[in-house]
Amino acid sequence: MQDIESLLILNRQNNKLAIRLISPTFGHLPPEIADRYGLTHRKPYYFFLFLREGQTQHGVDLQQFDLKNNELLFILPHQIHRLPTTKEGTDYFKLGFDENCLSLLPKQYPFLINPFNNQKIQFTSSAAARLKSIFDMLLDLLRSVDTDPELILAHLNSLLTEINTAYFSIDKNPADDKLSQYIRFKLFVENNLTEHTTVQEIAEQLALNTNSLYTLVKHYSGLSPKEFITNRLILEAKRRLYYAESSIKELAYDLGFNDPEYFSRLFKKVTGQTIATFVQDLSGN
Repeated sequence: MQDIESLLILNRQNNKLAIRLISPTFGHLPPEIADRYGLTHRKPYYFFLFLREGQTQHGVDLQQFDLKNNELLFILPHQIHRLPTTKEGTDYFKLGFDENCLSLLPKQYPFLINPFNNQKIQFTSSAAARLKSIFDMLLDLLRSVDTDPELILAHLNSLLTEINTAYFSIDKNPADDKLSQYIRFKLFVENNLTEHTTVQEIAEQLALNTNSLYTLVKHYSGLSPKEFITNRLILEAKRRLYYAESSIKELAYDLGFNDPEYFSRLFKKVTGQTIATFVQDLSGN
């Protein structure tokens, strides 16, 4: 399989930024190059698909998402992305950029932590029109590889601000203290996933007691903190098994489990399948 990271690096549309934008009439790679990357891969960069008109279906972490008019799908680094075999629709924008682009922007965007595990966002007609205008301006800027990166970053900031606003509804304001604490919890889990930090230790890191942490995580995710962490570990296992990156024993150790047999039992408990059955089902798809 071709290294998907090289797609963005080698085919960037700006000399100084790893960024690429595609629309029905702009930015497409020749088929002989695009075909090298296949339909399914782990994304090493941020990816956004904004569908203005039509319908399509994309897979994210082995789940299928149906997109229609004025909906946006976003995919974060390390997630598994499966492209559709049919056309994207009649009007769309596809945007990819790397972590370095994000680090150059003037603010943070809480939706990129994806606190509600919602990969798809629906936009109102007015918000969709604004989003299209920003994409159009970015497209115009990316027609030349010599465009000043500051201009591109300014519009990328506007784009992510619009998406962030749409992601959070009025009653789930990202400025809300409880939501901010939950985002901190989720970020801590991501950054320490294989350390198997205890719930009590996480609560102490977040300056909460265990009861408060339980209530917080249960409210936003529907899971207890322990269930949340376990599910995230199993998701990572599924991602790695998809690519057969290691043996079961190696995978268990890589994910921080000292006992591969316990890891196998936990996988079956969470998924309802043995690891062997899961891998077999993958190979049959």
